[in-house]
Amino acid sequence: MPDSFLKQGRFVFPGTPPYPRLLLLTALLGGPALAEDLFIDNQDLPQVLTATRLKQSPAAVPGSMTVLDNELIRASGARDIPELLRLVPGMMIGYGAGNQPTVNYHGSNVSDARRMQVLIDGRSVYRAGLATVDWSDIPVAIEDIERIEVFRGPNTVSYGANALMAVVNILTRNPADSHGTRVKLTRGQDGINDYYASQGFGWDSGDLRLSLSGQQDDGFDHDQFGRDYRDSRRANRININAVHTLAPDQTLEWQLAAKEGSNQRPYTYQPVFGNYRAGDNADVNAKDYAGSVRWNLDLNPEHSLYVQGSAQHFDRQQVWRACDAAIAFSPELTRLWQLDPNFAEKVARNLYTGNLPITTDPELGALMGQVQNQWASGGRNTICGDVDQSTRETRYDLEIQDTLSLTDSLRLVSGMNYRYDRADSQTYFNGSLDDQTWRLFGQLEWRADEHWIVQGGAMYEHSQLSGNSLTPRVAVNYLITPRHGLRAVYSEAIRSPDMFENNVNWSYTVKNLSPNLYGLQNGEYFVKTRGPGNLDQERMRSRELGYNGAFSDLDLNVDVKLFYDEITGMISEPLKNNQFIASNANKARFSGSEAQFDWRVTQRDRLRLTYAYVDAWASNPADRRLSARNSGSAGWLRDWGEGWSSALFYYGDDALNQYRYERIDLRLAKRFKIQGSNLELAALWQQRLDDEPVTLEQNRYDSRHRLSVSAELEF
Repeated sequence: MPDSFLKQGRFVFPGTPPYPRLLLLTALLGGPALAEDLFIDNQDLPQVLTATRLKQSPAAVPGSMTVLDNELIRASGARDIPELLRLVPGMMIGYGAGNQPTVNYHGSNVSDARRMQVLIDGRSVYRAGLATVDWSDIPVAIEDIERIEVFRGPNTVSYGANALMAVVNILTRNPADSHGTRVKLTRGQDGINDYYASQGFGWDSGDLRLSLSGQQDDGFDHDQFGRDYRDSRRANRININAVHTLAPDQTLEWQLAAKEGSNQRPYTYQPVFGNYRAGDNADVNAKDYAGSVRWNLDLNPEHSLYVQGSAQHFDRQQVWRACDAAIAFSPELTRLWQLDPNFAEKVARNLYTGNLPITTDPELGALMGQVQNQWASGGRNTICGDVDQSTRETRYDLEIQDTLSLTDSLRLVSGMNYRYDRADSQTYFNGSLDDQTWRLFGQLEWRADEHWIVQGGAMYEHSQLSGNSLTPRVAVNYLITPRHGLRAVYSEAIRSPDMFENNVNWSYTVKNLSPNLYGLQNGEYFVKTRGPGNLDQERMRSRELGYNGAFSDLDLNVDVKLFYDEITGMISEPLKNNQFIASNANKARFSGSEAQFDWRVTQRDRLRLTYAYVDAWASNPADRRLSARNSGSAGWLRDWGEGWSSALFYYGDDALNQYRYERIDLRLAKRFKIQGSNLELAALWQQRLDDEPVTLEQNRYDSRHRLSVSAELEF
């Protein structure tokens, strides 16, 4: 590892006193009396699950973890999951067109976040058809979330392809902890209008929670030209979560979720021929359905297994009216495009001027002559029609996992997974496309003695469309005490090309043409795109050195890591129907350092700091635009007594897509007890410290501040 990497990996919190760092160094490197006090193990060790599928203390995890607990989630005032993830070091939060959040760990393509696995209680919400996560449409309410565990690094070993850079595991509250009625209303500037209601109850052998929730806001206010921006969003959700105790050693959990809503889209269609415009409605209407069931069996204290099945359906309806010249539907121009897209585009864009390109190919020349004659005989006339860009995706998933303690020092988790994916879109796939994936995984943890832990794992995966892969991970943890550990990790991970990248069959059948074209109601647009069909998997090699420690007497938790990640065979081409030629020709490298501190200074005060330094390089510039070299957050949570509480947060990135982002959030809340019920009134003030657009130049607000208020009643 080069010296420059170690020098650049330094982390510094501007303006922050160095006392936590001095205490840490004193405890680790000197000061025997202080070290003895700090390392006393006088509390139960916290545990996390997402890293290896084994319950482990943070010091024993083979990688970096961030846990956003319920207290932090509530205090942040966040309305959606991307905003919560600003509290995770190294997580880059941006926005595409309007209301489309993009979440990347360390960065990659600014408009297509497709290298993270996202789970809700173990069920993946990653869409394989278009390789994306619809962050604004995840069918779970913030109020139902108990915690979010983020594994910061590749984890294909545990969760398969697409867990290339990180895993976000959203864990909802146990229905047993949700008895009673809970109602919450939120109103605010920029059209914020949210609601939440839940009812929980239990019986002798089980518990159930039913929740209804919804969100609405107006999105950004105007674009770079001062025009109104069409990007509001609306969503309504219903969730049912139940747990049944079948026997002392068996439980059955099941969940149902449904979501409907609409996301406005800015009108971005740009006709090839002239300046035609038909309207401003390219909105997306979304409907999602999901269900899962899980059977847990504890054979004995050292042996357990579960079987989980899930089904989900994504439906995105997007139809808008567009206008172009009649020549756009010419079969001869279509043939010209199929033979030579570059030449066809030059012909199309120069028909107005008559300055057509020169070719020595007789077939291209003949087709160009026919197109030129069609242009002269009415081909330039305006014609309008309905463009349908709707998609549907369906997934069925079955998983079996066995967890076994072979000896007091040896634990094994192993399992098998089968997944079926189907994508339906007349536009993107000329019908439907399906894929089947089989996985076998295993993770072994060996505690060689009270200090050393050796861990190894592997995932074998076979995809009908992407072929076979085998990804390993090996890690060594040295536990100074049960609460303080050093780690060295090497892992490999893959990302399979999604259905779109590899197998797209992209063409537009424009319906309800007006006026009729040659007596036909429908026409085929001349631009057509085909996927290569032979893309390889992206591959990452990751190296990490880190430290995780919990100082019991100080109630301070620390995690620090140095990383060096390389991705080869990267698919970086933007997903657009204009000379889209996907390839594995790109690569990227991410190196740097991260740190997070969580300190309960007193019983009433909690401080939390995160920082990431990311040195990003990529052969394709689009893959490094969403990598801020310096980013982080700072939070102070305070219980003032008498029911009053406050939370102050700072979020900052020095350059996301070349734009700085700095914001301060202040939340004030007051709780009242009213005849056995709890009422909380809260206000959230968000203040931008910069005056720049958000990620893209067209994402702009009229004001740099935003105020929202909420009222929540529990009884």
